[in-house]
Amino acid sequence: METKDIIRKLRESKDLTQDQLAEHLLVTRQAVSRWETGETQPNTETLKLLSREFDVSINTLLGSPIQLVCQCCGMPLTEDSMISKEPDGDFNEDYCKWCYADGHYTYETKDALLDFLLEHMPNPGNEDDEARRAQYDGYLSQLKHWGSNA
Repeated sequence: METKDIIRKLRESKDLTQDQLAEHLLVTRQAVSRWETGETQPNTETLKLLSREFDVSINTLLGSPIQLVCQCCGMPLTEDSMISKEPDGDFNEDYCKWCYADGHYTYETKDALLDFLLEHMPNPGNEDDEARRAQYDGYLSQLKHWGSNA
């Protein structure tokens, strides 16, 4: 689905007219109309406002052009309900809600996350903990939160 269709669908699902949405966002009705016809797209700041207004991620507003992955644990973020939020309510599309909530990280160290994974992830191949830890560590080290640039 395209951004124009997503905005229209979200607006209609909240029973808002174009005028009402424009008033909420402090833009003109014509701006809303142009978004919904695909003539223009909202700018970055307006996408943030739309994200708040409809409680959806910017990725969703843009038609989910990228597959989001938590940059702490590596879990695919397939639904907005899985995405973390900042204390002000804005989505933080870098993390899942289990690794980052209310401005705080759940796992202060990579070892703390590795301990959690070892305890809770299935082990169908009955690998020893050392091998599993090394495998998880290799994957986590590729993520932004734990990578060498972190």
